[in-house]
This record gives sequence, structure tokens and C-alpha cells, in this order.
Amino acid sequence: MGNEKEVTLTQEGYDKLVADLDHLKTVKRAEIADKLKLARSYGDLSENSEYDEAKDDQARLEAKIVELEKAIKNAKIVDIEANSKDEISFGSTVKVYDVEFDEELIYKIVGSKEVDLKNNKISAESPVGKALIGKKAGDTVTVTTQAGSSEFKVIEIL
Repeated sequence: MGNEKEVTLTQEGYDKLVADLDHLKTVKRAEIADKLKLARSYGDLSENSEYDEAKDDQARLEAKIVELEKAIKNAKIVDIEANSKDEISFGSTVKVYDVEFDEELIYKIVGSKEVDLKNNKISAESPVGKALIGKKAGDTVTVTTQAGSSEFKVIEIL
């Protein structure tokens, strides 16, 4: 157990994991307990699909709780306030120009547990994240992903 992987997070990401864990332990556990209680009231458990489904939900919930507890225990919080605006690093928010699609994008580089593509939070371990780290405004990077090659020009570190 001592060889668990360190989980790099921003303070915001850490706080969200803690809040998610609390929600799962309080609200979700109670909801599943209610489902189990209701399903048990239907009688014979051997042919009770509601009971089986509730037990499966419970197992998934408990696995997710263990996963979040490990991530929180192994968290390394990076102080992004100390980040330089001269060079992209973990926690940086960066404006880039996507050459292929002729558009400007803003990405925040976060830990893998914080990825939220809808809000342009990309993992520092992703191909784009890895390519951007260490770059400065004006640099151009070529990123190879499963979808092919993309070229980004760093406009600004926000």
C-alpha cells in the first residue's frame, strides 16, 4: 500500500474531491440505504432485481469512496499562486491559437483527477498538457494525439 501514486492537484481540485467524498458518504449512502430498505420490503431477495441493482449501486459507491479517499490521502497540492506568468506550468491558465481550426482556446492545466473538458481543464499528463508545460508566450508546439497532429501557438499565460 505504500507505493500509491501521488495525485497532483490544485487547491480548487482538492477541495472539490473533499466535497465530492462528503456528498457520497452522506447523501448517496443514505439514498442507497433507502433503496435497499425498500427493495427488501418487496420480499424474496433471491428473485428481487431491485435489491440486486441497489447492492450493485452500493458496491460502485463504496469503490468510488475508496478511490476518492486514496486520492485525497495521496494529494500533493500545488500552489498555483506562485506560478510564473513567463512559463507554462501545472495550474497555469493559457491562451493558445489552434492553427488547424483557426481559433483561440483557453486551457487550464490541472491534475488528472480535475479534468473537465467542458470547462477547458486539461490534464498536465495529456498530450496537449505535456506539450505546453515549460513553454512561453510566442512558442509554437506540435501535439500528436490519437486524432492526429495539431499545432498550437502560445498567445498568453493568464
